[in-house]
Amino acid sequence: MAFKQETFKARPKRTSDGAVSAKYKRAAPEKEPAEKKSSEKRFLEKNALEKKNTEKKTASKISAEKRINNPEKQKPAAKKAEEKKTAAKKATVRRAVMADPKTANRAKRESRQTPVRMRRDRARAEAAMRDRRRAVSRGIDMSVTLIALLTALFLAGGLLLCAVRVEGSVDMRALRLLAAMAPLTLMTTLVLPRFLPIEPLMMALSNFLCSVGVVILYTVSPERGVRQTNFYIMGLAAMIMVSMIVSKMRRFRGLTWLAMILGIGALVMPLVFGEWNNGAKNWVELPLLGSFQPSELVKLSLVLAMAYYFSAHRTVLQMMPAILFAGACLLLLMLQRDLGTALIYYAATLVMFYVACGNVPLTVIGLGGGAAAAMLGYKMFAHVKVRVAMWRNPWSDPLDKGYQIIQALLAIGSGGLFGLGIGQGTPEKIPAYYNDFIFAVICEQLGLVFGLLIIAVYVLLALRGVSVISRSRRSFDMLLGCGVLAMLVIQMFMIVGGVIKMLPLTGVTMPMLSYGGSSLISCLMMVGILHGISARAQENMEEDVLSRRG
Repeated sequence: MAFKQETFKARPKRTSDGAVSAKYKRAAPEKEPAEKKSSEKRFLEKNALEKKNTEKKTASKISAEKRINNPEKQKPAAKKAEEKKTAAKKATVRRAVMADPKTANRAKRESRQTPVRMRRDRARAEAAMRDRRRAVSRGIDMSVTLIALLTALFLAGGLLLCAVRVEGSVDMRALRLLAAMAPLTLMTTLVLPRFLPIEPLMMALSNFLCSVGVVILYTVSPERGVRQTNFYIMGLAAMIMVSMIVSKMRRFRGLTWLAMILGIGALVMPLVFGEWNNGAKNWVELPLLGSFQPSELVKLSLVLAMAYYFSAHRTVLQMMPAILFAGACLLLLMLQRDLGTALIYYAATLVMFYVACGNVPLTVIGLGGGAAAAMLGYKMFAHVKVRVAMWRNPWSDPLDKGYQIIQALLAIGSGGLFGLGIGQGTPEKIPAYYNDFIFAVICEQLGLVFGLLIIAVYVLLALRGVSVISRSRRSFDMLLGCGVLAMLVIQMFMIVGGVIKMLPLTGVTMPMLSYGGSSLISCLMMVGILHGISARAQENMEEDVLSRRG
């Protein structure tokens, strides 16, 4: 390490008076002039100030350019804060509307404190929704009113003819039935949809079919006509209850498991307590209600289970609980030898599976499995062989095995285009005319044209159901509606095809026309499911409008 040299110099010698010798004195540093030092300092300070001013000007210029490009930045801070607060309140209301009724009510209370402009916008959105609803339903309302009036006229004409059918006496029971049925159909078609989740057009078509069934049954058997009216009233109550459940309930997991457990238990009952009838063991005698067919009501359990699992899970492994439930139902129906209902169950399950996942190979495999099961049933059960043989040639045994189908064909032929008249003909000659062959009785009394009208009403009901399903936002609603429509359409096709000898007889009833409490109630409950889905779709439309305007 180097040290300064002067540190180690010899000690400076001093003179006698104590002063340091001249040669040992250090040279004092030269002092700069004060004027030069102050000028340099002022120069540096001036440069720093100019640099700072330049940076400020550049920053202000960039900020001005940003404000020009984004006009929102030019707004005062107070105004921007107010707009931010308003937007937050709008988002809260929108999220609440999309959530549940409880949150929506809370957001509605909070929205009363929002600015006047927001409340005005919401009122405009609600008014637009009402206008749209009126515009869409104006044409439907005219159709519904026309169908309701035609239904009331049909009831009045048919039951009045039944009342004066016997000369010299008046059937007061027919008049009482008319006094009960006509106001009931008008009220449920024109008044009930204004207060409850009921789709008017589907209600009108369902009332027409039920009214035709009541009148035709009363012309042949007044006791069955009166009982069918009681079943119709019970079915309306069940339909309203189901429509309310579907429209208001948001979670179906618990209800699905309950329906599956009750469905299996209901299908076991005929095997334990039932009796064989026409080759099948599918009826149970109840103390107050009489004969009861559990498989009719289990249709709703099957549709609900399929819709829940097929909508929430997309792989076959995740769908397995519903598939196992359907397999258990089919096995129990095979043990009961109720092959017609088993075919409806299987076809509806296959339709819902294809709609849910769109898997063509597995759907084709399912069709092949159904064909194989049909062949197995043909080999195992003797009454299936008889039905197939009579379908091929009923004239081979016209007095025994083929008597039923031959009499049905003769009744349809004797009715011609416009029928023999209400209460005319000989429908009693057709075995099971009141359930399996009700379509043949309608064609005999009212003609083939009216029979085609009945089929057209079923088609319109199915098309209206498709329209309701297409407006559904949730896959669960869509699959539930598809399952219900598949059940109704397949059942109608099977029974009409069997009556006109296009298909082998299957022993199922015609929806909403055939006699039977379990069949009528289950069909009206399935229509109630469609009513509930329609109400949910309408709520979704209103939420969309409020979200866009809110």
